[in-house]
Amino acid sequence: MTADPEKLEKRARNVLLYQLSRSMKTEHQLREIMIRREIPSEVFEPVLQRFKEAQLFDDAEFARAFVNSKTRDGKSVNMIRRELRSKGVAQPLIETATAEITTEHEIERATELAARRLMRMQGLEPAVVRRRLQGYLARRGFSSQVVSAAMRQSL
Repeated sequence: MTADPEKLEKRARNVLLYQLSRSMKTEHQLREIMIRREIPSEVFEPVLQRFKEAQLFDDAEFARAFVNSKTRDGKSVNMIRRELRSKGVAQPLIETATAEITTEHEIERATELAARRLMRMQGLEPAVVRRRLQGYLARRGFSSQVVSAAMRQSL
């Protein structure tokens, strides 16, 4: 039993509108959603293209907003780049969105995070504090260079 193409197109439109009303999405994410919903690509591709032309989603804008959000959350540029790639953002857009994040900015952010984390670890042995702080910053995706600099400044 095949569904009516008009009904499928309407469903595709509704799914896209619903998803975009919830949060920003990349083109890749929207395609994956349509595939999971079992809407044929010959039905959703034209709808997706119309939405793109109407600027209802934009991977470059998504990347910029994502970078702003994640830097506020204390994530490193490496982790942000990895997450953007997993969301299907093209490499040139990732590079453009993360271009303003310098090593100095990362050290500054890591130092702020370290200082906040240190307040929670008062009373612990210095070796334990160093180990936990180093692990915390490494899990945030900061390079060993940035972790070392941030630890020097915060300790």
